[in-house]
Amino acid sequence: MKVQASSHPPISSQPGSRTAALAEALRYRILSMELAPGVVVDELRLCEEFGLSRPPVRELLRQMAAEGFVELETNRAPRVTAMGHETIHSFFLVAPLIYCAMAQLAAKRASNPEIEVLRGILVDLRRAVAANDYMRKIFLSNELHVQIGQIASNHHLMPSLRRLLIDHTRLNKFFYSHPSVDGGEDMKLACDQHELVIDALEARDPAKAGEAARAHLELSRQRMVDFTSPFPIEVALVC
Repeated sequence: MKVQASSHPPISSQPGSRTAALAEALRYRILSMELAPGVVVDELRLCEEFGLSRPPVRELLRQMAAEGFVELETNRAPRVTAMGHETIHSFFLVAPLIYCAMAQLAAKRASNPEIEVLRGILVDLRRAVAANDYMRKIFLSNELHVQIGQIASNHHLMPSLRRLLIDHTRLNKFFYSHPSVDGGEDMKLACDQHELVIDALEARDPAKAGEAARAHLELSRQRMVDFTSPFPIEVALVC
């Protein structure tokens, strides 16, 4: 399955560079759902495409399994991490706790240069929304969450945030690419909510940062529920 030329750098003749290119491409394909949840990852095809032997590809897949991108089982081919009803239900149970905690911690630690980085990402995000570039806006939203997590600088929470963002990114891709969805207004509202989080960080107000993060996730829950399951996802968001 080919990725657009801009989705990962040119493949170098150096094995280390080729492995890095594979890692970037594979993460992109999973997050963009070019590789759908639950599908088999074809090791041999990846070896051929990126000019690698089996050992570095398998080592990369072990690393990506630890990150939550793929699932490895004995005597079975590797698969993209599934995303069924239970996974999504668990996401909406846990995500508020992590996102709110990260926002609150970031409000205590954010420096002015870090605030400016967040505002720069938000500017790019608004441009992507105006251009209706849904893949770019999904990945910029992801980047914004990662940056807030890095500002919070908590090594216990960061792995959980990165794992949550895998499913959050895929949920956004599924929702906003659905032919019946006009997500323009939702994404403009999401940008406004991101700005409220950034404003709270700049004001060094953990309570407001947590409230804004919770409101942002509630928007996601409300908008995605009809597209993730035939059964309502009734989860009280707590943080």
